[in-house]
Amino acid sequence: MAADELLPEPLPADPLPMFATWFSDARARNVQPNPDAMVVATVGENSAPSARVVLCKRLVPDQGFIVFFTNYDSRKGRELAEHPRAAAVFHWDTIHRQVRLEGPIVFSPAPESDQYFASRALESRVGAWASVQSEPLASRAALVEQVQSVRERLGLLQATEGNVPRPPHWGGVRLWIDTIELWAEGAGRIHDRARWQRTLTKKDEFTFSGGPWTGTRLNP
Repeated sequence: MAADELLPEPLPADPLPMFATWFSDARARNVQPNPDAMVVATVGENSAPSARVVLCKRLVPDQGFIVFFTNYDSRKGRELAEHPRAAAVFHWDTIHRQVRLEGPIVFSPAPESDQYFASRALESRVGAWASVQSEPLASRAALVEQVQSVRERLGLLQATEGNVPRPPHWGGVRLWIDTIELWAEGAGRIHDRARWQRTLTKKDEFTFSGGPWTGTRLNP
């Protein structure tokens, strides 16, 4: 990796604009099928961790949060409700960059969830009603039957489009960033790595205000 693609010296006071640039760059280059894919880790019973890949659908760098969407009754939804903090990792192998995030989570305001749900394809909206996410399933055929049942109930058996309301158990999750680590691959595995941390103060049900960032370069 060229020197101008490593982290700057001195480190920026606010890392979120650089994160936003990296995120936009990964999407613009289209070097992998889902550049907005990230691993999200949660904590469940007995402090047992679990992780899965989800899609980051929104980054708000000026406030400092990202948004993904899920079934609130799923394993991750239940774990986030009980332990409202998460970690996330983006890894863009082709452009030699990685971003790690940590912070508290809140469930998104209803208008934010409604807006995104309405933008989804019809089958995805139907599927949000049909899938009892993370729960046992007798067979693939049983899932197909659940989908057909939802289509029938909503009057969509022959439709390719239609009005499907957002399920109350489905919506957005905001991860407010209080810790971020940026990593850039270096020659000879001498990578460039730095971590920033800040204190968040809760303002209301959906919003935090952030204090100043403290940045530290790390050994790779």
